[in-house]
Amino acid sequence: MPTETFEFQVEARQLLQMMIHSIYSNKDVFLRELVSNASDALDKLRLEALRDDSLGADVSDLHIAIEPDEKARTLTVRDNGIGMSHDEVVQLIGTIANSGTAKFLQELKEKEAEGAAADGLIGQFGVGFYSSFMVADEVTLLTRRAGESHGTRWVSTGEGTYTVETVDDAPQGTAVTLRLKPEDSEDRLYDYASPWKIREIVKRYSDFITWPVRLISQAPAAGTDTAQNESEPGTGEDAGQDAGEGTDAAAPAEPETLNSMKALWARSRDEVTDDEYHELYKHISHDWNSPLETIRLQAEGTFEYQALLFIPAHAPQDLFTQGYQRGIQLYVKRVFIMDDCEALMPPYLRFVKGVVDAQDLSLNVSREILQQDRQIQLMHRRLAKKVLSTVKDMMSGEPERYATFWREFGRVLKEGLLSDFENRDAILGVSSFATTHSDEEPATLRQYVDRMKEGQEHIFYLTGESRQAIENSPHMEAFRAKGIEVLLLTDPVDEVWVEAVPEFDGKQLRSVAKGEVDLGTEAEKKEAGTEREKQQQEFESLLTWMTERLGENVKEVRLSSRLTVSPACIVSDTHDVTPALENMYRAMGQAVPHVKRILELNPGHPLVTGLNKAYTARTDDTGLGGLEETAELLHGMALLAEGGELTDPARFVKLLADRLERTL
Repeated sequence: MPTETFEFQVEARQLLQMMIHSIYSNKDVFLRELVSNASDALDKLRLEALRDDSLGADVSDLHIAIEPDEKARTLTVRDNGIGMSHDEVVQLIGTIANSGTAKFLQELKEKEAEGAAADGLIGQFGVGFYSSFMVADEVTLLTRRAGESHGTRWVSTGEGTYTVETVDDAPQGTAVTLRLKPEDSEDRLYDYASPWKIREIVKRYSDFITWPVRLISQAPAAGTDTAQNESEPGTGEDAGQDAGEGTDAAAPAEPETLNSMKALWARSRDEVTDDEYHELYKHISHDWNSPLETIRLQAEGTFEYQALLFIPAHAPQDLFTQGYQRGIQLYVKRVFIMDDCEALMPPYLRFVKGVVDAQDLSLNVSREILQQDRQIQLMHRRLAKKVLSTVKDMMSGEPERYATFWREFGRVLKEGLLSDFENRDAILGVSSFATTHSDEEPATLRQYVDRMKEGQEHIFYLTGESRQAIENSPHMEAFRAKGIEVLLLTDPVDEVWVEAVPEFDGKQLRSVAKGEVDLGTEAEKKEAGTEREKQQQEFESLLTWMTERLGENVKEVRLSSRLTVSPACIVSDTHDVTPALENMYRAMGQAVPHVKRILELNPGHPLVTGLNKAYTARTDDTGLGGLEETAELLHGMALLAEGGELTDPARFVKLLADRLERTL
């Protein structure tokens, strides 16, 4: 089959050029990414061989080999794992199959403009393979998928095109060969063909890999490599094991295993450093940043398992997209089973990464069995509780770290209030919300309850698109006047969970935009009740007339006890669905009947008192046309004040323009 030449997709080409020409503070990342990719390929082959006896793949000596050639200035990272087919090479290597690429490029440009290092973006969008071009002038990939007879060679200099050809003599697995750029210490471009540098990188980043990572060194002249190793930084005690020490120069060197292959989750806490934990997290999450929190769990007894979980420091860009890959890596007796076991962690904790190693599950366990496996369900419950208790400890003991956690993951954690009834109280306990008490500091429900005014019976909240929109809402006027704290809820999920959570600590959650508002002390309520009866009699005829005239749009027109400045506002009945929730259901394809709302009038506002006087003065229908327009405008103003949508914006504008014209 002839060699084919392809062009990279536009975004992939831009990313390549930025990687090649940008300044990174640590180019060592390329080798860690290649080793991680190789480890994943070995995991997949082992799992595939367990599931498919007819695969015919050799799994007797699965390993990763690193082969430097100092003379030729090349470095090869080779594995005998699952490999790739011709189509997979074109699809996975020639493109970057991720919707976040454009945003990734934008962040990269912003970091460049700021003069900042871009290390924090590496690994977040499957660009590990492309990091090779930071250190190589040309990259060659030779691969053959297990079970297939032909292999594929992919070659590119990263300048916008790549070639693909079918080959007959490719071994099973994947080999990536880099033609290295010249060493440039000022640019932190080290000699990546040097055995000592390879040892240093693998030990630092990949010591925990469960497969052997072997250094295949060439045999230099006697004594050459030993002398070099003694003078180079980063050399370990095993440096002398490299070929050339006291042997014939032509004799092949014995492969040197560079990593310990010890499962960190199986080692005691005092045997593992934080750096080792962090590198394991980076390996399994493809995140260049260190985790915010590390969680260890060891269950003993009738069902034994070990878990090592990580809470990231930053939410991934695609956390709320449908294709977000979530789940924990599942091992059984140190044998990798799957890397995205969704059954181990509830969806609202999908950002948690980590490893679970069970002792008593079947090695050929399938996803279908996992959904109903009792032991998996036990682990699911225990792991969720452990994560939530860790967040609680963080809240009380490390408030700054908790603040970071809530900023990054609070929105997704609140989804659990709808789906995890068993842990609802625990989730509420570690949740915090913006409130009118402070412009900067969010508050927990416990803090809110502790600050409640004497006689206050409920926890008040208001939902909206932004804090500014909520604070400017007419619904807030009476609460602001009386200094009553209100939760300001701006996440889309808030519209839903507040309907599902009836109370906290015996206090009902009440929307300030729903039902009647009854504020103040008993004496104030009694005084207000007497005044309200008087006002009700005074405005009764107007309220009845407006209810009839606006009947297509409102359920009722009544006097308000929540307004102090605005003439009117729109509220929902106590148990009605809010307009935002109504729209949300419709967007999800659910048929929801339209719910009429209530128009409340401020009896102390000059516009309302003037309207009442004008209506009372007209004993028949003569001249009521103008008042009908005023009532319609009043309703439209109330809708706009809360950020709602007018049924007929053009008519509202015409009525308003006519009224303004008459004032001139």
